[in-house]
Amino acid sequence: MTTTTLPLAVPRPRWRRAARSLRRHPMLYIGCAILLALAVIALAAPWLTAVDPQDINPMARMKPPSAEHFFGTDALGRDVYARTLWGARVSLLVGVVVALVSTAGGVLLGMLAGYFRRLDALIMRIMDGLMAIPGVLLAIALMATLKGGLGTVIVAIVVPEVPRVVRLVRALVLTIREQPYIEAAVAAGTRVPAILLRHILPNLFAPLMVQATFIAASAILTEAVLSFLGVGIPPQTPSWGNIMAEGRNFVAVAFHIILYPGLFLGVAVLAVNLVGDGLRDMLDPRLAKKL
Repeated sequence: MTTTTLPLAVPRPRWRRAARSLRRHPMLYIGCAILLALAVIALAAPWLTAVDPQDINPMARMKPPSAEHFFGTDALGRDVYARTLWGARVSLLVGVVVALVSTAGGVLLGMLAGYFRRLDALIMRIMDGLMAIPGVLLAIALMATLKGGLGTVIVAIVVPEVPRVVRLVRALVLTIREQPYIEAAVAAGTRVPAILLRHILPNLFAPLMVQATFIAASAILTEAVLSFLGVGIPPQTPSWGNIMAEGRNFVAVAFHIILYPGLFLGVAVLAVNLVGDGLRDMLDPRLAKKL
């Protein structure tokens, strides 16, 4: 009697798996590459330009782009190139911090509301009240009552974003808590904190990753809007919104003042949205096939 041996499955090399992932989710990697480039530009701003973004030169007011000033100068003679690079730090920092804080706060409140029925009504009524107020108006009101600064801007953007995360997490927890493995954990005497951390929280990872990217994009835009309206980052701190706000009165004669920070802002938001769409397709292949 002869026995036949089946060939062993040879694992694919890493570069082939990476190439396959790149072919299946190109937008994700394009968005990550753009965000990485923007992060490098923001961190390397002191070395990419030798000009102080606050230096005023009245003799070089509203100069067009040239070899001396790559993006031209503004109404005070400040270099728009230097201010745009330094402004990337503020916008990207706001996007990342707001996404992290909003997601963390939303997960905590959403899990409490979804798992404990007694807290559900109280937490969700507060969230409904916050969502009834437009986010920009709520942020402007907070900025008017608090002292201006980067931290105040982050708080003003986080408060309107938290209810969106809470509603998402609550809906997911209400579904997950009815699953058989949750009932088995409860029957086995597992404590509530362990159930929340070990059995419920890991199942929230995929949708929260996607939600966090959209929050980051929204935060970058909201910061620019607040700065453009004059209630965001202090004027002495370069940010994309501040640069465009200072150049809006000179659009007819010096369009370059708002052109380049606007392009950077648009590219940053586009890259974050590409990452969000790519993560959605990667983490939920069934939804990607339907689309």
